[in-house]
Amino acid sequence: MGDTERPRIAISSCLLGVPVRYNGGHSRDRFLDDTLSQHVDWIPICPEMEIGLGAPRDALRLEDSEGGPHLVTRRTGQDHTEPMNALATSRIPRLDADGYVFKAKSPSCGVRGVTLHRGGTVVDHKHRGLFAAAVMDAHPLLPVEDEGRLHDPVLREAFVERVFAHARLRALLEGDWLPRDLMAFQARHKMQIMSHASYQETGRLAAASGTRPREPLATEYAEAFKSALTHRTSVGRHVNALQHCLGMLDLDHVLRDDLLDVIESYRARRVALSVPMALLRHHARRAEAAYLAEQTYFRPYPDELALRNHVTP
Repeated sequence: MGDTERPRIAISSCLLGVPVRYNGGHSRDRFLDDTLSQHVDWIPICPEMEIGLGAPRDALRLEDSEGGPHLVTRRTGQDHTEPMNALATSRIPRLDADGYVFKAKSPSCGVRGVTLHRGGTVVDHKHRGLFAAAVMDAHPLLPVEDEGRLHDPVLREAFVERVFAHARLRALLEGDWLPRDLMAFQARHKMQIMSHASYQETGRLAAASGTRPREPLATEYAEAFKSALTHRTSVGRHVNALQHCLGMLDLDHVLRDDLLDVIESYRARRVALSVPMALLRHHARRAEAAYLAEQTYFRPYPDELALRNHVTP
């Protein structure tokens, strides 16, 4: 992976161990700060500090109002909604990121499950933090998660896969690409897209790259590619993609039957996805099947992250 393909991920600063929490502490996450940091470039953001609040500070909460949730201090009720909205207006258009990891349950940064108050009463626990909501509304296809959900191996793998795919797309489109480059990008990602959704729309747009104006096409392709990856993958979709990969290999019946057995073991949730993946990748290299060996489906992110080693429940 080249430097231009290295993901740039915005993150709540406290998750990297920066002492910006309301109590003067942090919420350092070991996976993010120790493991993922070796493969991505972080863009640390603490919106509460950026609007001038110090650390430590009075804790904030979301307060219900006719105009929508307001961000107020718990103890004094001071309203910080306007400066937070102003920060979002100025900061979000400059957010050049392939993904975002927010602090869970934060009234500024929570992506779900944030408590809404009305006076001294809790109204519900279904809201988003004020700044996070603005980011997600402005960038609906941006991979977004909070550190709590990233403890789930399935959600973690899905998020990391998407941010690396976004980074590869950004690296392509920021360069002086030619129609053949977009076609090659689509070809490399065909099986990965298939594991999420149909690749027909991205394929159609890539095929038109030699006949359509460059910039409108790039925008359309980027939206179609990112949209395809928003679809949750599943065991069934993976089995379909694995069988397509197997069909590209010229193997004797013994090796083919062995691989089919392993794919069926994955379908039955007896082995992790990494097992049929490793075997197909091995045979693609041995057979010098370059088209298959170069599929991003086999290596959507660095192998060191080992995110496909769990057995799907």
